[in-house]
Amino acid sequence: MAVCIAIIGKDNAPLYISIANIDKELDMQYRVHAALDVVEEKCQFINKATPESKELYLGMLYSTEAHKIYGFITNTKIKFILVMDSENVALRENEVRAVSKYM
Repeated sequence: MAVCIAIIGKDNAPLYISIANIDKELDMQYRVHAALDVVEEKCQFINKATPESKELYLGMLYSTEAHKIYGFITNTKIKFILVMDSENVALRENEVRAVSKYM
């Protein structure tokens, strides 16, 4: 289950954040901002390796005991951060990748 979905602008300013449990808002905002550091690192690596890369899905950015954080980025540098509950062991990587097709 998605715990948090965030849309981040090209200047790393949050445009939209939706959190399932409002009591954990601060914790989720922290996780989203921590994920932005990983997104920036991955984007620098992708830009150097293949400048024409059209891949939106960045993969799992990092995981904690309670959450798995995935990232997507558009060609206009809009970032989508998806925080999933780690307890969902049935969730597969290709299912998360399929979400990027709808963004």
